[in-house]
Amino acid sequence: MRRREFITLLAGAAAWPLEARAQQPIKLPTIGLLGASTPSSWSEWTAAFVQRMQELGWTERRTITIEYRWAEGHRERFAEIASEFARLKVNVIVTVGSAVAAAKQATSTIPIVFAIAVDPVGTGIVASLAQPGGNATGISVQSAELAGKRLEILREVLPTLRRLAIIADVNYPGAVLEVASAQIAAGNLGVDTNVLEIRRAEDIVPAFGKLGSGVQALYVCPDALVNANHARINTLALGARLPTMHPFRDFLGAGGLMSYGANNADMFRRAGDFVDKILKGAKPADLPVEQPTKFELVINLTTAKALGLTISESFLQRADQLIE
Repeated sequence: MRRREFITLLAGAAAWPLEARAQQPIKLPTIGLLGASTPSSWSEWTAAFVQRMQELGWTERRTITIEYRWAEGHRERFAEIASEFARLKVNVIVTVGSAVAAAKQATSTIPIVFAIAVDPVGTGIVASLAQPGGNATGISVQSAELAGKRLEILREVLPTLRRLAIIADVNYPGAVLEVASAQIAAGNLGVDTNVLEIRRAEDIVPAFGKLGSGVQALYVCPDALVNANHARINTLALGARLPTMHPFRDFLGAGGLMSYGANNADMFRRAGDFVDKILKGAKPADLPVEQPTKFELVINLTTAKALGLTISESFLQRADQLIE
């Protein structure tokens, strides 16, 4: 081989690794979205999150990757999905309060943003709202604190309310806290309570079989299991002719009567701001947990009619939304 040809060959060989490296795609920041319920029940929320991320300059498949996983309301799936995200080394995990404990168990280093949490301090997710500490932060709905207000509203629609059923997933600490708050609020109003304990979807129908006599309404505590099965709960309540009070408008579906709480889509938008800050270098421990400032009263007039309820015009005028 001539000397000039040999030098040319060496130069070409040296360039190959550089060319190969140049052709490798750049790894985009990855968000692991742990959906505690179903894709359909979260569709509005995830759309709000993606839109907010885009407004902040993060476009899916161009500047970020979002890995979606769905637990379908099965709590045992939380740990499995969180462990997968830890193996994938995602940059941020986005979820809700009922799945945060599993996510924190899977990783102590990957930041976790909860878009909705019933009581993150009371359930041990964060040390305090102002200084969350650890690797998790987000938005707290303080749902248990709203229990009294929800029961006052329910009492206005049902002035003769004396016996109330409360349905809750007692495996979720946040729901247990809300049950306790609702029972105290009910006691202050002179209302007796009957707790329907559920732990899985199969418990819902038997729980309604334990309603007992004289129950006049149903208070629904929020969590992933209830979210995934709110249509079934509303259908059973309507069949039992029970008006329902829900924490979120999203849980009303076709058969729920009323809801009073924050707007979940707004909270998922706000979660986008947390993720943006974290991707730009902020630490979850330094980002205070936020709380919504606006709560919406929504009334389903179709359900009210089906139940034969007459709701005063003055009360209806206070509603933020009427479903007809």
